Amino acid sequence: MHSHSLDDWRHDHLFLGADHARNERRTRWVVALTAAMMAVEIAGGLAFGSMALLADGLHMATHAGALGVAALAYRYARRHARDPRFAFGTGKLGDLAGFASALVLAVVSVGIGWESVVRLLNPVAIAYDEAIVIAVVGLAVNIASAWLLHDGGHHHGHGHHDHGHHDAHEHGHHHDHGRHAHHDRDHNLRAAYFHVLADAVTSVGAILGLLAGRLYGWAWMDALMGIVGGVMIARWSWGLLRDSGAVLLDAVPDPGLAEAIRGRLETGGDRIADLHLWRVGPGHAAAIVALVSDRPLPPAQYKARLGGLAGLSHVTIEVNRCDHHAAA
Repeated sequence: MHSHSLDDWRHDHLFLGADHARNERRTRWVVALTAAMMAVEIAGGLAFGSMALLADGLHMATHAGALGVAALAYRYARRHARDPRFAFGTGKLGDLAGFASALVLAVVSVGIGWESVVRLLNPVAIAYDEAIVIAVVGLAVNIASAWLLHDGGHHHGHGHHDHGHHDAHEHGHHHDHGRHAHHDRDHNLRAAYFHVLADAVTSVGAILGLLAGRLYGWAWMDALMGIVGGVMIARWSWGLLRDSGAVLLDAVPDPGLAEAIRGRLETGGDRIADLHLWRVGPGHAAAIVALVSDRPLPPAQYKARLGGLAGLSHVTIEVNRCDHHAAA
């Protein structure tokens, strides 16, 4: 039993996005803005008997709740980033929160579409001046919130420590500081941004529809813009569900990265028997590679070939001789 330190062979499971702290702060600011606007609208609706104001405030409460979940997800992921209960850290918690928010967006889009169809078939009297003021104020808040969140989900992460196994118990160690632009999205922030954008779209549609109704008497325009907004929100929801769901199901984050791994490792008589590649956080991918060779090299040499691959943060390599089939 050796008494040497194992620190050089331990994995770093900190797979949070490079801008996790900044995105967390921005999300909290947007939650505060949205909650304040929501409280003002609900209070105003109750005080002045305005159903339009009250309805918009309750609608905003849905988004405030979803944004609050996003903020809590950032906090939990940060506080438990090194919790040993999470085998690969908490980097995917944002994807889980993003998936949940996408479901909320889908419900919101259906609700907006349904209410708009009902209004289209059964028009109701609209207090245009009051409704326009509400929509303009709401749009201003949404623009400020979108500015805070914009482009926060497309920054890149850095690689961490890699670790390999060989049937002779040889070990390799590798650092990777590559960047990659495809699998670095922060789906939690993206979901928060879409919630704000959904509110902004409904506000713009409401303003256009209300102006058309007030100026030209086109009362149906308000309901039509609601349907258009509902369809747009549904499309965003589907895109977010698809992308975050793929991460949660450990889909290959980037086929190009898988091909790059094969291209660097399959040289001479070396062949990859098994390759698992998945995302463990924004800008971070993990790989488990099983190699077969008639003249196997130490894992460290194979890992050196992967140096500089963008976003490859956690690598385990298993090496087998082709003259036997024992697992490494």
